[in-house]
Amino acid sequence: MLYTEIPTQRPNTPLLDSIDYPVQLRQLSIEQLDTLADELRLYLLYAAGQSGGHFAANLGVVELTIALHFCFNTPHDRLVWDVGHQAYAHKALTGRRERLTTIRAKDGLAAFPDRKESEYDTFGVGHSSTAISAALGMALACRYQQQQREFIAIVGDGAMTAGMAFEAMNDAVAHNADILVVLNDNDMSISCSTGGFAKHLAAIWQSGQFVSLTETGEVAIFPHPKWDYTSRLHQAATDAADNLFKAIGFEYFGPFDGHHIEQLVQVFDAIKQRKGARLIHIYTKKGKGFAPAEADQIGYHAIAKINASASPTVPVKKLKKYADVFGDWLCDEAAQDERLLAITPAMCEGSGMVGFAKHYPERFFDVAIAEQHAVTLAAGMACEGLKPVVAIYSTFLQRGYDQLIHDVALQNLDVTFGIDRAGLVGEDGATHAGAFDYAYMRAVPNIIILAPKDENECRQMLHTAYLYKGCAAVRYPRGTGIGVEIQQELTELPIGQAEIVAKFGEANQISILAFGSRVYPSIDAAKRLYDEHQIAVRVVNMRFVKPLDGEMLRQCAEHSNLIVTVEEHAVMAGAGSAVNEWLAEQQYQISVLNIGLPDEFLAQATHEQMLESVGLDANGIYRQILRRITGVSVL
Repeated sequence: MLYTEIPTQRPNTPLLDSIDYPVQLRQLSIEQLDTLADELRLYLLYAAGQSGGHFAANLGVVELTIALHFCFNTPHDRLVWDVGHQAYAHKALTGRRERLTTIRAKDGLAAFPDRKESEYDTFGVGHSSTAISAALGMALACRYQQQQREFIAIVGDGAMTAGMAFEAMNDAVAHNADILVVLNDNDMSISCSTGGFAKHLAAIWQSGQFVSLTETGEVAIFPHPKWDYTSRLHQAATDAADNLFKAIGFEYFGPFDGHHIEQLVQVFDAIKQRKGARLIHIYTKKGKGFAPAEADQIGYHAIAKINASASPTVPVKKLKKYADVFGDWLCDEAAQDERLLAITPAMCEGSGMVGFAKHYPERFFDVAIAEQHAVTLAAGMACEGLKPVVAIYSTFLQRGYDQLIHDVALQNLDVTFGIDRAGLVGEDGATHAGAFDYAYMRAVPNIIILAPKDENECRQMLHTAYLYKGCAAVRYPRGTGIGVEIQQELTELPIGQAEIVAKFGEANQISILAFGSRVYPSIDAAKRLYDEHQIAVRVVNMRFVKPLDGEMLRQCAEHSNLIVTVEEHAVMAGAGSAVNEWLAEQQYQISVLNIGLPDEFLAQATHEQMLESVGLDANGIYRQILRRITGVSVL
């Protein structure tokens, strides 16, 4: 059934409502499974409309999810979802249906599979390309313990572009492991899939195989008719005689229609009788069953809540996203310098690079989900005298840490990193939080780290980092800025120089050293300290995490009773720790309060709720400073 609207009222889904766990699903007929798929898809439309979140990918795996739970004895058999943003249907069928509307909300369901949430969530995910490694680890552990289970890794083709997936496949063959990989090929990750692997999948579609059971129960393999593959956005290779999966050593079956439940059940029932490393290749349509999403798979990758409160009567100024600030700067800088090349690991839209890709296609490189490769690719470009810019999320740069150290910084190469989604990211939760980048970057020689307080400073810092002859990283938050005017003229900032942005009172009782997004909340907290308690405070926009402004730190140490550092980053090893190290090295004995993220992983909530919960909003900063001064907790 094809839907055209997202329901705002809970739809009537009688068959789905009778399925609380997969054991009940296994009692249904194939015809009933098709009805269940229609009801589940409709319910997913409703639930996603209530909660917001990942959308098109979940609609595309409804039939696949039903078939998997029908054919395998979950949770005894292990389903391992890669990335996990396609696991909403899985959650709905495993005891969490009526809580699905709480997904991504504070105290609600996690956006991705979470081992703490359900025994059916066998592995916590959020980053791509981990499922085959995890499933292989489970399979080898059970072999060692002489246990019998099935292990199924469900992997999107976008996730198969990362090297880790192939490392795991190679190892699975080496161990002759009993593992089943389901390759969900929808020609997409968030953006369209790119590169040689995507072309290889397209080629396989030209010469597929169909698997069924003979009357004696043996597996028979037949060629199936040519598929209509006009949905591909790139030219398929003409010769599919060489199959990469077979070459690695996997037994390959497919491709199959991922929306045909009866065929999927037949295939899974046949293949689970076999042993060894097996791969089933299926084709699905991202956004399946919802016409707008089928037509715009990228735009409907995720959606906002559709039942939000009515628009205010007073016009609200539209704030600019930091990703768009980056995208605008990238185009402007490229217009001035033809040496600029831009790289993204499958995050063109999310990083604000659509305009650049359109205007400078020959200078734009989407390397798919391959963060390690993205960093070293930039290093190679820099070796030839060009100036690459890598646009990457903080949480994903973690995956390229060795390359950052060994391939870029060690060789002191001229690479600029635009690090988006730094700090807390709200509803995506702990898997996507950018809480550790100050720590893992500032320990590396030959790198400078900049942290803008607002949109305009972000633009100027990107320009500054680009002009810097070496490795430079600009770290900015998710979402919109505060609405400051963005100056079109590009101005280079002095490297390692902070600035005093506010001063309340004549004395300097307290110096607040604020980094990045926490500058303006620190100003608000400082004003309240002065207005309500006559505590003199100055606020410093530190601008640079590395190098620190030693002269500014010296002034603060010699003319303050208390130094407070504030950052949207883990306190441990963060920017405040860098200040502590400097003070200790200079042998200053002064009271210091470090405010930042606690030493724990934070569950999903709105960004504002998360900041409030850890005391990083203006009120929280105010309360922590006052408690340090008075020794009394305040509301």
